[in-house]
Amino acid sequence: MANLPDLTPTEAVRAARHLTLTEIGESGQRRLKAARVLVVGLGGLGSPVAQALAAAGVGTLGLVEHDRIEASNLQRQLLYTPADVGRPKLDAATERLQSINPDTRIEPHAVRLTAEHAAGIVSRYDLVVDGSDNFATRFAVNAAAVQSGKAVVSGAVQRFEGQVSVFAAPGGPCYRCLVPTMPPPESAPGCVEVGVLATLPGLVGQIQATEAIKWIVGIGRPLVGRVLLIDGLELSFRTMRLARDPACPVCGNLPSPDPTVPMSDPTMHPDEITVEDLKAKLDAGETFRLIDVREPNEVAMSQIPGSEHIAMNSVPQRLDELGKDDEIVLHCRSGSRSMRVLNFLRSQGYTNVKNLQGGIHAWSDRIDPSVPKV
Repeated sequence: MANLPDLTPTEAVRAARHLTLTEIGESGQRRLKAARVLVVGLGGLGSPVAQALAAAGVGTLGLVEHDRIEASNLQRQLLYTPADVGRPKLDAATERLQSINPDTRIEPHAVRLTAEHAAGIVSRYDLVVDGSDNFATRFAVNAAAVQSGKAVVSGAVQRFEGQVSVFAAPGGPCYRCLVPTMPPPESAPGCVEVGVLATLPGLVGQIQATEAIKWIVGIGRPLVGRVLLIDGLELSFRTMRLARDPACPVCGNLPSPDPTVPMSDPTMHPDEITVEDLKAKLDAGETFRLIDVREPNEVAMSQIPGSEHIAMNSVPQRLDELGKDDEIVLHCRSGSRSMRVLNFLRSQGYTNVKNLQGGIHAWSDRIDPSVPKV
């Protein structure tokens, strides 16, 4: 244990219940103190994960989060209070975690983790706990973890169901073995669209934290090659086996890609446009129709300049207002509803249609923070 940091008297008192566990003991607690863990996302899953790992004595927590606290977060994101609404999650979380354990070092990363810079962040840590809520981030985290040789404790929740697994472990499957291709947004609605039981993220997050502690200390049987499925209504747990896929595009036994051939961005759906590209089109004065498909009450509270409004449910009745030769960019709050409208328009013969990736949320985050994320 010469390379592991010693416990201070304060840390030893705090970790007393761990020290009495023969499976953890002093050596295991010193491993926790030496560990560097990256928590991606500080929402419903990341909140309980970060709290539990700080309380358990993990020495360094890297936190990745770019969002601000909304009142609707408070139902399940117990790291925050009503007084925090409007603040950056990263700032509030750092304060709260330091109050939980002043000996834990916090390394904030105020970014949206993307394929371009994920590897540079992931490679600096021993383990990743993924609490993100979208496939683009999960794909980026997975690719960076495989590249860096780091395991990922992955969690997901929706409605009354949750799942946990450990991906990218040596010899084990990665996330792309479970989800080979990026699902279209309309097939994977988030909590905003379908809801989530308030207590479920806390349950799943605590299981993720448990897996992280086991992995760091080197005890028990981690969820490698197994996906734990949780049914909150039945309060039942079952395990699905998952083998590494030899044809996996990330970790499979495939030839190395030709470095002279540019790689496509796996986080972009082919029918999407980024907020940066939309801003460029608007600034250039290009002629196209920017259509907001949210409900009237949402539009009244926030808008992207230049948008016109046709609510999603009224699109079929207003097709005569849309020319099939028009260039159309659709958007909503996060990109899910507008993608459904895009697919409907395509079925009606409209070919020049794009969906704004990330919707109002992405516009507010990366273009104009004064636009509320409604």
